[in-house]
Amino acid sequence: MYRFGVVDVVALVLVAGFLIWFFQRVGVVLDYRWEWGVIPSYLVTRTDSGWVANLLLIGFFTTVRLSIWATLLASVIGVVVGAMRAHGSPAQRFLGWLYVESIRNIPSLVLVFLFYFFISSQFLDYLGLDTMLRESSNVTRAVVGFLFAKEAHINAFFSAVLTLALYEGAYVTEIVRGGLVSVPHGQWEAARATGLKEHQSFVFVILPQALRKILSPLAGQFLSTIKDSAIMSVISIQELTFQGMEVMSATFLTFEVWITVTLLYFILTFSLSRAIAVLDRRMNNNRS
Repeated sequence: MYRFGVVDVVALVLVAGFLIWFFQRVGVVLDYRWEWGVIPSYLVTRTDSGWVANLLLIGFFTTVRLSIWATLLASVIGVVVGAMRAHGSPAQRFLGWLYVESIRNIPSLVLVFLFYFFISSQFLDYLGLDTMLRESSNVTRAVVGFLFAKEAHINAFFSAVLTLALYEGAYVTEIVRGGLVSVPHGQWEAARATGLKEHQSFVFVILPQALRKILSPLAGQFLSTIKDSAIMSVISIQELTFQGMEVMSATFLTFEVWITVTLLYFILTFSLSRAIAVLDRRMNNNRS
């Protein structure tokens, strides 16, 4: 059990003192009146059917869905392109290098606009996903709305997922490539000696060994995806940052809204980081 020492107590006192000073200075210097009592109504609200999520909590859940799907797609992209970069032909290595260097050297905001306005919006409008969803059953609309987004926002949501996955996939690619390269070449020879073909050796022998080494960096990239998802507010994805701006424009409670948004992001990322740390510690114990 962890015991607080003198340094811990001093650090807590300093943090508490800074927070008290900050709130006091905002009130005095800016003549700002704190109105925290309004914020809970934008998290949950009471209707005839009971308590339901309101703008900020809806944005919180949208951020979670967006981050999960983008991470899954980025992982697929990262494994495929990472394998190309680590063990592909010269042409495959060049294509993988071109993808990684292109994405990593383009500002994320520019990438969002390029993909949304010039590629994704046209392609998704052509598919007519929103029209098909409107013509589907209530159960289908409810399931799709729970897993992704409602029909009015489905195109924008998928556009955000694809854009975020492409951006994060470049970083996942380098993580996967590093893990694959770290596996000794003798493992390939041992796998082939057992009669496995090259793709079987990769799937059943090389990739599992690499995954044990890259799970922790991949988990860290998932946390980065959650934070990077905030930039999707510029294309009107109704995630947490976008909803925070909506609430702020309606209430003019600048500090209350953004402090609440910050706390929601912190709760999500910190809880996941602690879960990742526990999982990583257990894996290291099992390894030893």
